[in-house]
Amino acid sequence: MKIAFFDSGIGGLSVLNEAKDRLDADFLFYADKDNVPYGEKPKEDILKYVDDAVSFLINEGANAIVLACNTATSVAAKILREKYDLPIIGMEPAIKYALKLNDEKRVLVIATPVTVKGEKMKELIGRVDKAHLTDLLALPKLVTFAEAGKFESDNVTKYLTEKLTPYDFEKYSAVVLGCTHFNYFKDTLRNLLPQSVSLIDGNEGTVNELKRRLDLNKNPSGENSTEYFYSGKRVTDKNELQKLNNLLLRLNKMQEIK
Repeated sequence: MKIAFFDSGIGGLSVLNEAKDRLDADFLFYADKDNVPYGEKPKEDILKYVDDAVSFLINEGANAIVLACNTATSVAAKILREKYDLPIIGMEPAIKYALKLNDEKRVLVIATPVTVKGEKMKELIGRVDKAHLTDLLALPKLVTFAEAGKFESDNVTKYLTEKLTPYDFEKYSAVVLGCTHFNYFKDTLRNLLPQSVSLIDGNEGTVNELKRRLDLNKNPSGENSTEYFYSGKRVTDKNELQKLNNLLLRLNKMQEIK
């Protein structure tokens, strides 16, 4: 079984990382480095980028594809499921789970502009939030910071402080990470938010759905093969592969922050 993970950039590594720990399979990872970030691009362009990547991954032998990108899921998932005859699993912000933590306090979803403004987000909130407790905040610069490898810089802290200051977090129970790139910043977010506010991402739910759809077992050895691609080109450079490994190591640490 070969499972492919697609993202506009390195954010989807956080979903791959979760899957590597839990599933007995081999993996492909595709980062569309030529076109990242997606968050403020026209929907037509995003659809073409994702369609091209999915076609490529199918030719590479993928038995299932995870759109490990909330923006790509929002724009392309429905169309691609109609076009291709294999499981295509998308990302969904874990708003339902967050609301269950406390049915009286508010939830803040942080994501890209396309995800925040998309119909998929409106439909999700309409379905799971009857009490109207969900707020949305676009943080496009976090994707740029992540792609540049700037995870703990003063600029990141200043940007997040500026964007989060208007919110009274005594009224909130959770911040939902609605972009896989945002997982790299859990440490900074944790330092800026009260301990009473939980940080929640959709990775576990996505891997649970993948496991269910494909009837996969837990990986008994913890070993699997992973091939990496940047915009259709296989990654073979040792320095670049080491960089990807370092990103996975950081994500391991971020996984522990709640």
